[in-house]
Order: sequence, then C-alpha cells, then structure tokens
Amino acid sequence: MRIDHQLLRRQTANLLQAAGSREVEAKTVADHLVEANLAGHDSHGVGMLPHYARNLKAGTLVPNRAPAVVSDTGSFAVWDGGNGYGQVIARDAMVWAIGAAQKHGVAVHGLRNTHHIGRVGSYGEQAAKAGLLSVHFVNGNSGPPKVTPFRGREGRISTNPVCIAVPGTQHTPPVILDMATSRIAIGKVRVAYNEGKQVAENTLIAADGKPTTDPGVLYQQPHGAVLPFGEHKGYGLALIAELLAGAIAGGGTIQPKNPRDRGIVNGMLTVVIDPARLADRSFVDREIDAMIDYMKATKPADPSLPVLVPGEPERIARAKRAAEGIEIDATTWREIGEAARSFGFDFTGN
Repeated sequence: MRIDHQLLRRQTANLLQAAGSREVEAKTVADHLVEANLAGHDSHGVGMLPHYARNLKAGTLVPNRAPAVVSDTGSFAVWDGGNGYGQVIARDAMVWAIGAAQKHGVAVHGLRNTHHIGRVGSYGEQAAKAGLLSVHFVNGNSGPPKVTPFRGREGRISTNPVCIAVPGTQHTPPVILDMATSRIAIGKVRVAYNEGKQVAENTLIAADGKPTTDPGVLYQQPHGAVLPFGEHKGYGLALIAELLAGAIAGGGTIQPKNPRDRGIVNGMLTVVIDPARLADRSFVDREIDAMIDYMKATKPADPSLPVLVPGEPERIARAKRAAEGIEIDATTWREIGEAARSFGFDFTGN
C-alpha cells in the first residue's frame, strides 16, 4: 500500500504518544522515521515501530528520557542516553556539537547507551545545514551480531554505519555520505523477508558459509550472516566504527563479555568542524562547486543511469515519495497495526 507522508507522520506520532511519549518527543521520533522512509531508507523508517513497541514493553526503551551529561569541557562532551529514544537524544547532541563547533572551531561528542538513533545521515544533514562538516561513527552493541568479518561465516559485528557530511554552497546541495559498512542494511533484509523476496547476490551467506539470496537465513536456525562491503575494507571500517563508537565513546562494544539482551543500543562518536577555520570559505565553496560539477559531467556507462553524488539519491527519493506516497509492505503494515493495538491505538484511522 501507499500512504501519504503527512498522514503517516500524524499516525506515527499518535501511536508513540499512546505508547507513553510526550507530544514533542512523539513528533520528533515520528518525523525522523518518516523522513527516513521519504529518503528511501525504509530500513530505518516506520517499519521499526514493532521493534520499538517490544522494547517499550520490555523496559529497554524508556520514553521521555533526558540524557545524563557525563562530561562537558566546552569542545568535548559525553552523554549517556539512558536507553531513551535515540532520535531525540542524538538530535540534541548535534545541537550541542554544532554550537560548540561554531564557538571553538571543532567539537567532539561521544554518545553512549541510547536506543536506536535511526538514519545517521539526518545528523550529517543537521550539521551541513549549519554550514559545518561532520563525521559520525556508530555501533550497535546489543542483540545478536549479524555481520561477519571478512573471511568469516558467523555474525560478530553490527552494520556499524559511517556518515560524513560536507556543507553545500549557493549552487550545490550538501554532500552526505551515509552508509552501512555491510553490503546490505539489516532493515533491508527484514523488508525483503517480509515481502517474500530475495536479496541481491553476494550480500548474505548461509550458516555453511555459502552465498545465498534468501533473507530467511538471518531469521531461521541455523543463522547465516551479512557480508561486509568491499571485503576486508568494509570489515576494517566496521571494526574501526565499533572501536570508536563503542570503546572510545565509552558505551561498550559488542564483544561477548558485555550484556547483549538490551533491545537496540547505539553508541556514536561525532566530530563537527567549522570549515572556515581551515580555508577561506569562498575558496572552499568554489572547489566544492567545481568538483561536484566535474563528477556529474562524467559520461555514464548506462545513459539511463547518470552519475550521482552522495546525498542525491535521498533527494530524488524524497521528491518522488512526497508526491506519490510511501510504499509499505503488507507484513510491515500488519505488524505496525498489531503494535499500535497493543497500546490501545488504531493505526489504520485518519
């Protein structure tokens, strides 16, 4: 089915309020989820609501939770999210980091023990909108790991996204690189499984280590695993993200001596930089414009598939889905409805 994004925002916010969130929190989380759908990242959109409902009932997601400030020295800070909604806490952490970078030129923020922070690119967009660049490393240190190291066949790590955002100019939109370090996002495997579809080749392996396109290997015993992108390169980047967001930021890594049965728990290490402290801004803008124009002027291998730059696929998807509606598969829609009814709310109404 397709649903208008404004209706989906209202219904999602109403469901979150029924589940215990105050109005502002519910709207913030709903906007983030629906914006992920609009950007084409359904893996981080409203399909997460059934998971949130389960974690709310288990007490591993706490609504209306304010973060504890572990430390704040002006340009460095660490916050503990206390298992609150990551979309709210991470957004507020970015407000702090943006303000600190504007004042000091650079800000480093460690976020630990927060529930699912959602689409990491949104935090890069937040920095870019303020004219700043940002780098984000994220780990997930709860639940069974589903991504195998290079040359492995067992899950040992999460999809550990990395985001790098470069501010735009008067002529060029921001460049937002937002990617999982696995060949496919777990949420996309979930969507394929719900829809009864296969995933792309060379993204999953079965428990015996052999390639498969069956998403069921992540949900049925014996479990298979997701492959890292770029073989040793993606695995290396995933491991670095785990160490930076888990060890350096202080929330812990996914190594088995740490507790795992805590719902969805993310850590994030963020660096925000004012580019005007490094080079004249007019020079920076000219170089950004010239480089992006140079990339986009590349002759495409397939005339129907022009060369794009990071952030552009999301802008294209956003325009299309805002006009045509957001498509949600029948299984996900049913699961959302069941989650809503468990809190006494009818998600299907207007």
